[in-house]
Amino acid sequence: MAVKVDHDKCVGCGACEGGCPAEAIKVNDDGKAVCDADACVGCLACIDNCPCGAIEED
Repeated sequence: MAVKVDHDKCVGCGACEGGCPAEAIKVNDDGKAVCDADACVGCLACIDNCPCGAIEED
């Protein structure tokens, strides 16, 4: 299971990156978080760590 990032809400703070044990979510060059669905283990830690509410289950 991967997650979906709402790029309108994402501020690129990187909190999701720091909390991902699989290193599946990264802030890209555009300053927005993106999730590598193949690497995502479905733990949903990124959702808990996102202060903007920009990440949800896909």
